[in-house]
Amino acid sequence: MKSKSLILGCAVACSVGSVSAYGRPYSDNSDMSPYQACQAQIQVEVTFCETNVGGGRHKREGETSSGGQSGGEGGNKTSEGGQNGQNSGQGQGQSQGMSGGQQQNNTQVANGGRGGKGGRGGGNTCDCLNPNSIATLAGCLQAAGKTSRKYTMGLVQGCKRSQIDVPEDWFDDAIKRFNANAKSAAEIPHFQRSKAINVPFILNSSNTTLYQESYKRFYANYNGSLYYGAGILAYWFLVLLLGAVSYWSKILFPGFTKKMTNPVVNMWRKHVTVPAAFGRKKTQEQPLFKVFDFLIPSRSESIIIALFYGVVLLTHALCSTAVENDPRFGGSKYKAEIRYVADRSGITATMFMPLVFLFAGRNNFLQWATGWDFSTFMAFHRHTSRAMFMLVVIHAVCFTIALGSRYSNSVKRWYFIWGIVATVAGGIIMVQGMLFLRRRWYEIFLLIHIAMAVLWVVGTWYHVKDLGYIQLVYPTVAIWGVDRVVRILRLFYFGFPRSDVYLLADETLKVVVPKPKSWKSIPGGHAFIHFLKPTYFWQSHPFTFTDSVEEESCIVLYCKVKGGITHSLYKQLCAAPDRACKMRVAVEGPYGESTPAKYADTAVFIAGGNGIPGIYSEVFDIAKRSGHHHQNDRQQSLKLIWVVREWRSLYWFYQELLSLKSTNIETTIYVTQASSRTLMEDFNSKFAGSARISEDLGEKSESVEEVTKLEESSCDEKSATSSLVSSVKKELNHIEFREGRPDISTIVPEAIHESHGSVAFVTCGHSAMVDQIRYYCAENVDNEERKRVDFYEQVQVWA
Repeated sequence: MKSKSLILGCAVACSVGSVSAYGRPYSDNSDMSPYQACQAQIQVEVTFCETNVGGGRHKREGETSSGGQSGGEGGNKTSEGGQNGQNSGQGQGQSQGMSGGQQQNNTQVANGGRGGKGGRGGGNTCDCLNPNSIATLAGCLQAAGKTSRKYTMGLVQGCKRSQIDVPEDWFDDAIKRFNANAKSAAEIPHFQRSKAINVPFILNSSNTTLYQESYKRFYANYNGSLYYGAGILAYWFLVLLLGAVSYWSKILFPGFTKKMTNPVVNMWRKHVTVPAAFGRKKTQEQPLFKVFDFLIPSRSESIIIALFYGVVLLTHALCSTAVENDPRFGGSKYKAEIRYVADRSGITATMFMPLVFLFAGRNNFLQWATGWDFSTFMAFHRHTSRAMFMLVVIHAVCFTIALGSRYSNSVKRWYFIWGIVATVAGGIIMVQGMLFLRRRWYEIFLLIHIAMAVLWVVGTWYHVKDLGYIQLVYPTVAIWGVDRVVRILRLFYFGFPRSDVYLLADETLKVVVPKPKSWKSIPGGHAFIHFLKPTYFWQSHPFTFTDSVEEESCIVLYCKVKGGITHSLYKQLCAAPDRACKMRVAVEGPYGESTPAKYADTAVFIAGGNGIPGIYSEVFDIAKRSGHHHQNDRQQSLKLIWVVREWRSLYWFYQELLSLKSTNIETTIYVTQASSRTLMEDFNSKFAGSARISEDLGEKSESVEEVTKLEESSCDEKSATSSLVSSVKKELNHIEFREGRPDISTIVPEAIHESHGSVAFVTCGHSAMVDQIRYYCAENVDNEERKRVDFYEQVQVWA
């Protein structure tokens, strides 16, 4: 009963109809399976021809048919379970097992003439010309209830590949012959299976049911795999659709979004969409024996990823049960299920491979559609690629088990070799993509990553090219190719101007780049810059930028000095006069999208250190475009908070700070190490606007020049630098300066309380600070005043 229930349940669930397998040699699997099952049963139970010109009707154990070999998957594989005959060319080298428990003298028969490359093997001359064999086939189809034209065409198509024409209406005459003359084994005197008979034969009805179900499940697994792969894609479509609806509702219906503060929505946002997955860490690394450090996505991202893994597991668990004593696999249910898993894992992995490349692309239109930042899609990229690789490993392992002793012969085939190449390349990507390695040797990581990705795609291409699934690889190649072409076009559109590069405060590179008139900036966006030097022109790094406040035709990129190319530039500029030089660059961008913070009643922008450019560009753009007035004519409150370590950190962004005078942006700067006076002379010797300070102030006694003279003549350096700080504060009198670290736990609720409506927090800076702001925003989502609280981060986790 249990076995029958399994058969019935899976038959219902897997009855998906005829699915075109994208050009696979047996694209009509469901329609062909009754014919193949009948031919397989006939081979085991009866003989109609002693000899056969088409390659021999009978073969002793250990031989294979000259037919049945094709360019399909498995090629000339001999049968599973130690049986060596091959059936009529599924292009899979599929062989026929004996019916469950029959075990008839281990003699196998081959049913196929040779199929073309990538095609089905045809029937041999006996199958196609012997009227009793054809009548027996008709009787088998009748017993199975598969007598419609789509099932009877199997013989026509099979024989056509053996260059034998069988009329399409063959079934009518054949079934008449069967009904009039067919005999069972008991009715034929001295019947022996190995001796040819000259009457139609009545096959064992119990075996017919078993063979039909076996072949139905085998072929349904191919068709079902396409549906399951489509199901995985549908899951991501649903996720992205919900993300797009959420994002665009804030833009198209900001008033409605602000009102969504009921307890159910607040609970969902507080515990699901806003917080980190566990505790307070999201952008910070999670330590694990140093070498195995990792990042955990936000809670909502983690749920999406966890559900994705669940969908993958589910789609590979459904309808993967074979029949007991499966005749297709030599009476082995285990080997049948191994083959089901092998086929399905390979097909589904190939189907969602385009998403892996789309998520990692710079020109990912989904970023625009959902408003999710690049970091989110990189998290999705990593996990979809891991799932894809795991499926490929399962695919490889299961086929290795299925092949058994035949592995040494199969591995010589080119499609097999390319499959190994792709798998090894994927394994290398998994190892070198570890956070520990990519953070420390990013340039090497990137080179290896791209090279192995190329091998992965090429290997996959040649692995599936003759198996009928090449169409599944086309989208991947198209996505990657289009992304690269667009990137090149962006570079040429921007041009290759000579830029001014400065080293500021021994910590930051300032790159002033002339831009084309038609090149539009994205507030809060970023661009990739190539420094065109022979040793590193091919490298590109993402940096946030602002429109120059001094020259409208320029953009300014600020780059924190770290390792790699920025360190090379640092050493070059240290040796240059005035720590500045001219350098030709290429800019690719802009990328990214502004946050919906501009629709909030109060927008609080919080930056830390070098995270200020993108934050500044977005808040300044809101102030400039809106004139600080909202749609309801109430004044929108804009707040800017910048956290720096020392006073010297101000001067590289001094021009932009001065430009805030013309706005109503409430700006607060926290100096965490206010007592440090390191390199304060930068304000005098390096800041190009020092002369302008005295002009603007009109107070010679407190001008920077006089402070400089004071530094040169005074013995009290501390007093001199204090005077310089006072001068800076006086010129930046529109900014409030505070010494010490900001108390985020106080800043967030105070901003919510002071707002006359919704509040949006946008942040970029040190990962610990960003995570802290996220945490307190989540904690205050359900504030007593029921004001809408949104959180957006501009931190881009590239490595």
